[in-house]
Amino acid sequence: MRPAEPAALAEVPELDGLPQPQRRWAMLVIVLGITVAVLDGTIVNLALPGIARELQADPAHAIWVVNAYQIAALMMLLPLASLGDLMGYRRVYLCGMVLFTLASLGAMLANSLGTLIAARALQGLGAAGLMSVNSALVRVVYPRAQLGRGIALNSVAVASASVAGPSVAAAILSVASWPWLFAFNVPLGLLVLALGSRALPGRRAAAMEVGERFSWLDVLLNVLMFALIFVGADRLGVRSGSEQGAAPIAWALLLAGAAVGFVYLRRQRALAMPLFPVDLLRIPVFALSMGTSVCAFCAQMLSFIALPFLLLETYGRTHVEAGLLITAWPLAIVVMAPIAGRLIGRYPDGWLGGVGLGLLALGLVLLATLPAQPGNADIVWRMVLCGLGFGLFQSPNNHTIVTSPPAHRSGAASGMLGTARLTGQTLGAVLLAGIFSIWPPHAGRGPFIALGLAAACAAVAAVCSTLRTREPRSRA
Repeated sequence: MRPAEPAALAEVPELDGLPQPQRRWAMLVIVLGITVAVLDGTIVNLALPGIARELQADPAHAIWVVNAYQIAALMMLLPLASLGDLMGYRRVYLCGMVLFTLASLGAMLANSLGTLIAARALQGLGAAGLMSVNSALVRVVYPRAQLGRGIALNSVAVASASVAGPSVAAAILSVASWPWLFAFNVPLGLLVLALGSRALPGRRAAAMEVGERFSWLDVLLNVLMFALIFVGADRLGVRSGSEQGAAPIAWALLLAGAAVGFVYLRRQRALAMPLFPVDLLRIPVFALSMGTSVCAFCAQMLSFIALPFLLLETYGRTHVEAGLLITAWPLAIVVMAPIAGRLIGRYPDGWLGGVGLGLLALGLVLLATLPAQPGNADIVWRMVLCGLGFGLFQSPNNHTIVTSPPAHRSGAASGMLGTARLTGQTLGAVLLAGIFSIWPPHAGRGPFIALGLAAACAAVAAVCSTLRTREPRSRA
């Protein structure tokens, strides 16, 4: 295929999807972008113990290598989705990839924990650009009659990236040091930029045509709300005897975040198309589904960060062994996801999610009560149980979030879906920082406590899910 052909198509904004073979080029760019964005959310977890040792950092502070990525993406996901509607999806996507690639280079060259955390925050901002317009680009690339095929392919890419994270990290760490976890993003990012500038369609959304404006004040309030709340929660959890004024500062940050959130959400209530879709939260089944998602992803993140410490330092597994053992969890999700998809419509989404999250909670309790010298099989079947439960919950829960609002608010519902996932993951990482500050992972107790808390979060999510069966599907 000559590269000039996709380039010409980018100038045709009103086609119903892209004709072949241009569609394949565009979808390749979209899949590669979402793959690296999802992969970098989990690829660092396995390396956290080594990063903390090499950079001479406390494990509780090293977790901000994960937190910085998650919080930055969370803060900008909804604003960049709105900006994509106004300025075009291709522009936001490519700018996000430029920032992601440069930040990956900075992370690779980081020689201190502070530099690495700053680079990871910039990576998160770039990833927000990729994730915020991901589904919108799929809708533009595929004809309406074949949109389901594109969404399915995109979902497979996300699931595969989740599976590949621990395995890719294990393979790299077995032959190289942790900076190489970020090195492969640079050539991959350059490839995506080269293909995307030619293949992705340039299109302005209807919002620009009717004169909608992008509110930078709302963006600022959105960023401040998330940043103040999560930084305050982290300072409250990570306590040290040398930090005499840590608790008052933490509470001040939390109160400031709550005050900003009050002003921000009150302002959003007065808007017809709010940046933060508070109108959708008035639908009871939607609000319960969001609570279910936040608690479930909090449980997942608590587990995914605690497990490497448990396997590497408590049970003495190698990086390769730990990566392969953890991979059993996302592999089980991939197996269960299509089964859960076929069950949607036959059984209430709330019951499917409740059963799945019950299995997740049981699996986490079993992991937290492993014997002193467990075999690999003892660990694997517990991982598989967790993955099957999470896979049974995820598809029905996403189905409810997307379909319960009115049709004209489907885009906002999709944005909230990503926000719920990142909120739960960020909350889980912040909670784990607090646990490790009290019970250091090297002593062996912290990871077990984290798994117990993850089981409690999964149980709360199961309750929220089953409560949805008592609510109507939608309410205007």
